[in-house]
Amino acid sequence: MKGLYGLLGEKLGHSFSPGIHSLIFKELGLEGYYHLFEVDKAQLEYAVLGFNALKIKGVNVTIPYKVDAMKYLDRISQEGKNIGAINTICFEEGETIGYNTDYYGFGMMLNKFNINLKWEKAVILGTGGVSRAVLQYLLDNDVRDITFVSRNIEEVKTRFKEFNIIEYEKIKELRDKDIVINCTPLGMYPKVEVSPLTKEQVSQFKIVIDLIYNPQETLLLRYANENGIQGINGLYMLVGQAVKAQELWNSVKIDEEIVDKVYKQLSDLL
Repeated sequence: MKGLYGLLGEKLGHSFSPGIHSLIFKELGLEGYYHLFEVDKAQLEYAVLGFNALKIKGVNVTIPYKVDAMKYLDRISQEGKNIGAINTICFEEGETIGYNTDYYGFGMMLNKFNINLKWEKAVILGTGGVSRAVLQYLLDNDVRDITFVSRNIEEVKTRFKEFNIIEYEKIKELRDKDIVINCTPLGMYPKVEVSPLTKEQVSQFKIVIDLIYNPQETLLLRYANENGIQGINGLYMLVGQAVKAQELWNSVKIDEEIVDKVYKQLSDLL
């Protein structure tokens, strides 16, 4: 079974997606090709129409088109509607359908590392695109309390008006929080000596999740380790969202064993 897939975005020079999907193709025995499609914003609608006309099987969508691309699709999945952003498009018999597989990838990561969110109190660092998927997953899995931490409270308080939003300086005032999830790029390669939280702030939590995967141990996760706190990076989520996209594109169910193998191979490469 041959197929053409790809990643739709504006600037894609350092994407890990082709490598991840190549590993998935190999494990599934699929003959597929994954291409990077750099598209100017003015051409976004034409790009989506062109993918459909060329019978491309599916594309992932990255910054800055996770919201804008929705305008040009025939249907949006329920999780995509709830989140207000998509990162995967399926082309099925001339119809374009948008999904958010970050949502599923985040859930797969939590399941893999035995994180039960029910009745927990969570803190989300950042209010960008990926935080929307994280928020929706938390809401759908009975998290008791959610607090956002942002450097731009005035800009985001309308979008997240039903939640508590604080500045980073106020973190020390938080009490009885269980899990913190970094949805910001702070600490990502090449600026690896930066952390959104101090070591002292990290010590307030029971679990630290950093959605960054390069490096695999960020300074934030190093602080967690030094405090004896469980820390998890975003690599399994990255693989999980790619696997979910392949399931949607090819109407298959991919075993967790394959997810684990791809995760291990990618981890060894990074």
